[in-house]
Amino acid sequence: MLTPQRPAGVRFSLARALVIWGAVILAAIVLVALRLHEVAERHLEEEALRTARGWALQVGRVVPQPASLFGPAPAPRALLPLAGLRGTTAVYAFRLHAPDGRVTLASEGLPAAPAALARARVLDLVTGRSTHVVELQRQPDTRSAVHADVWLPVQGDGVLLGVAQVRVDLDESAAVTTRSAVRAASATFAGLLGVGLAGLLLWRAYARAERSARARIDYLDQHDPLTGALNRESFVAALRRAAARRAGHSAVLCMDLDRFREFNEWLGRGAGDSLLRQVAARLRATVRSGDLVARLGSDEFAVLADTGDAEALATLTQRIVEALRQPYDVGGRRCEIGASIGIALHGVDSREADRLLQQADLALARAKADGRGTFRFYDARLDDELQRRRRLGAELRDALAADALVLHFQPLMDAASGRIVGYEALARWPHAERGWVPPASFIPLAEQTGLIEDLGAWVLRAACREAARWPAPLSVAVNLSPAQFRRDGGIAEVVAEALRDSGLAPERLELEITESLLMARTEPVLRALRELRGLGVSIAMDDFGTGYSSLAHLWRFPLDRVKLDREFTHSLADDAKVGVIVGSVVSMAHALGMHVTAEGVETEAQRQALAAHGCDVLQGFLLGRPQPADRLPHQSADTALV
Repeated sequence: MLTPQRPAGVRFSLARALVIWGAVILAAIVLVALRLHEVAERHLEEEALRTARGWALQVGRVVPQPASLFGPAPAPRALLPLAGLRGTTAVYAFRLHAPDGRVTLASEGLPAAPAALARARVLDLVTGRSTHVVELQRQPDTRSAVHADVWLPVQGDGVLLGVAQVRVDLDESAAVTTRSAVRAASATFAGLLGVGLAGLLLWRAYARAERSARARIDYLDQHDPLTGALNRESFVAALRRAAARRAGHSAVLCMDLDRFREFNEWLGRGAGDSLLRQVAARLRATVRSGDLVARLGSDEFAVLADTGDAEALATLTQRIVEALRQPYDVGGRRCEIGASIGIALHGVDSREADRLLQQADLALARAKADGRGTFRFYDARLDDELQRRRRLGAELRDALAADALVLHFQPLMDAASGRIVGYEALARWPHAERGWVPPASFIPLAEQTGLIEDLGAWVLRAACREAARWPAPLSVAVNLSPAQFRRDGGIAEVVAEALRDSGLAPERLELEITESLLMARTEPVLRALRELRGLGVSIAMDDFGTGYSSLAHLWRFPLDRVKLDREFTHSLADDAKVGVIVGSVVSMAHALGMHVTAEGVETEAQRQALAAHGCDVLQGFLLGRPQPADRLPHQSADTALV
């Protein structure tokens, strides 16, 4: 039986149809891939530009005089306040150019662009031929596989200050868009394999993929990818809409996590990200249904409350403070971190969105200055105080640069013999117009403005130089700030350099640290203390009894001395139990091989009681007030105070 043969022309037509159909499928896949790639690349560029602009806006908030960053020779410490803008954010490197094209300030991690290209970029932005330049790169560097260099002009008070080149980490955004593109391409390919109905399914799948990608892009456009809270742009837009309504129906709560920068540096970026996600979740669970939660920056959050009633706001804010104060589980470790909150009322404090945010920030600064872990409402007097603090911060920076601070020294007396054994170095600021600025004013200011490390290093160097001129074995005690322990190995380098330059014997230097430092960052601090002990200096724990540690914990730390807080000294005469506590502390410290110094001695009765309890060294106004170096009462190491 013969099998019918298909005509050759038919076979050719079918083959041609298959080839055409295959070409159509291939062309459609290519077009879809190109379209999705275009959408993804555009999103990454938009994300990079938005992040860079947010970074530039924050520069003016953390740097009191942004114009100084573009001056002829900004000090290296100008990097210090800018360093806090990186941390957990996507910006991790930058370079600042003056309008003439020269580089005025640069961080690590951003390779220099060719000089001609950099000058051309700066010229285009300065002359207005370009508003910004985004260079998307997929060549991995030391930080990210996908990143972008964004060039944009920086304004200050309506004046062009210069041009910033900012490198933005896009790994997370690239991963999100890639996953969306893969899903879309897969759906498109499956649709194109069918015939007839497959054509309809193709367009439906493509449309769904397009909508899904656009929805994801829109979501990322409005939300912080780490926490899911609204981002700054969306929050400000919502605030402006609320401000356009009738006054008195809304309020802004701005909040910072207390000491988050130290937490993030000590435990790492991953731990910081985990903590931020938990904070955002607690905020959403604590606010009311009509309130909006946003993340404005590294550890900055905000709430747009749908009420203007001060009493209701106070209740809500206290509830937030209590919720954020509860312990967190970060990588199996129990951590505690509080929050400070500032509140501005729409219609009472201002009707403008930007002004409300600024006022809430001022109230937040007041809450932090009043002890953290609390909240404050905006008060018009805060504007004057902010200007005063900004001026004082700039003057402190200038005073440090001009070496205009001085040291005073308070005697340390041997309790048994009544002889001077050393002095504690205390920073003093003689201001040309304000007179003597109290340490209680300028030391917290140095911590808030990022100058505390420079101030601490200056005190250490000056104290060692002065003590080297004293007769041996007189010692000098210098207080160290927790900020000086942020960089592993950094404090040991500073101390070693001060000893080497001054020629002071290491055993004549005592470094005083706080209890909070010991408890907050145990392992890195232990390494740093061992390095310091390796130099031959001694370590004292200052203000013992004011924090959370106890003598039961002290065996872990290489300490030589415990300094009893002045509250113990002042309460000796009023409460017999205080004497029992002091005696127990002295006995336990001696058993651990540590000496004990008692601060705040102001009466003869206190001196005698502390000596009777076995304190080794005494300090206080009864024994000597802080004095300049040329007025110290020693002539030799045998000089007695009593």
